[in-house]
Amino acid sequence: MSSLLEMRERLRNFYSKHEVYLVPLFKFLLALISLLCINGNIGFMDKLSGNIIIVLVVSLMCSFLPMNFIMIISAGFVCGHLYAVSLECAVVAIALFLLMFILYFRFSPKDTIVVLLLPLCFALKIPYVVPIAVGLLCTPISVVSVTCGTIVYYLILYIKTNSQTISTLEADEAVAKFRYVIDGILGNKEMMITIVAFAAIVILVYFIRRLSVDHAWTIAMSVGAVVGVVILLIGDLTYDTHISIGFLILGMVISLLLAKVLQFFAFNVDYSRTEYVQFEDDEYYYYVKAVPKNSVAQAQVKVKKITSVL
Repeated sequence: MSSLLEMRERLRNFYSKHEVYLVPLFKFLLALISLLCINGNIGFMDKLSGNIIIVLVVSLMCSFLPMNFIMIISAGFVCGHLYAVSLECAVVAIALFLLMFILYFRFSPKDTIVVLLLPLCFALKIPYVVPIAVGLLCTPISVVSVTCGTIVYYLILYIKTNSQTISTLEADEAVAKFRYVIDGILGNKEMMITIVAFAAIVILVYFIRRLSVDHAWTIAMSVGAVVGVVILLIGDLTYDTHISIGFLILGMVISLLLAKVLQFFAFNVDYSRTEYVQFEDDEYYYYVKAVPKNSVAQAQVKVKKITSVL
């Protein structure tokens, strides 16, 4: 354990010393991965998906701009690809993105990474790690960001799956295209069940991890995972959403392991050395539970120079 704690401290010190370089690099990689995944999944517009120079230049621009700019650029790429399918798809996507941006910038403007990572985690079959992590590190209002990320994923998935059907509709059937796209998105039972499950995970994990019980974070993520699985399974039985139970359980287990890694870096304490302190002032009695953090002092290397006298 001491070696792991030393490694954590080294990583923290390295980040603090080189933050000015690491933050732009992280933004560049996040933008690059997001745009490449968009092009790889819905690469309907050849000018965007077939030109890596555009992706690199835009990603480089994002590295020097605020994080929210990455989300706006990603939305622009999605709308561009959907425009290549049909104008109606692009219009519906723009309206949906505008609505999400209004809610996002109003309630959780600092959760850009949540909105961007959730579709990526969906592609990796481990989306459950995001609501668990949000419940551990953020507040219940971040449910808005989790919901936006979920909607973006299912929007892309729906258009990708039904692009041929939409393209076969005649140009003069604009109303039919609008209705087909809107009904397909709003009537997606799997998306609605997933949003409810993720919201429940975020809220439960948040309130449980704030309790003053031992191992609150571990209990919170475990309870959140179990409740999420139960909600998804009940939704599958009710609406026949064809959720794979095996992939669901495997993805949840992997998500819990990743959440434990996050806990090691964000909230690593030693409950065996818990202390209870009681004191008072003129108006109140205070009962305080103090749990020390796990930390280790790094060995200080001293170099002693010995000069010989001739």
